[in-house]
Amino acid sequence: MSVIIRLRRAGNRNNAFFHVVASDTRSPRDGRFLERLGHYDPRTKPSKFTIDRARLEHWLSNGAATSPTVAQLLAKQTEPAETQGEG
Repeated sequence: MSVIIRLRRAGNRNNAFFHVVASDTRSPRDGRFLERLGHYDPRTKPSKFTIDRARLEHWLSNGAATSPTVAQLLAKQTEPAETQGEG
């Protein structure tokens, strides 16, 4: 069984938020998952992204892969904040 860390859609139409989950690659996007790791809410300004780093590292060390979207969110979260208004 191969595991992927990906987003699982929740919420109403035009009012979506996402759970970050570890799931089997054969499961549908909003179907069965192994563990909920965090959440992502793109509707807030700035958008909220929280994740349990210990459990993420556990899954990655056991061979799980991240989806491109989750990898992008993780990279954005770990990069240093840029200063605004320089010029």
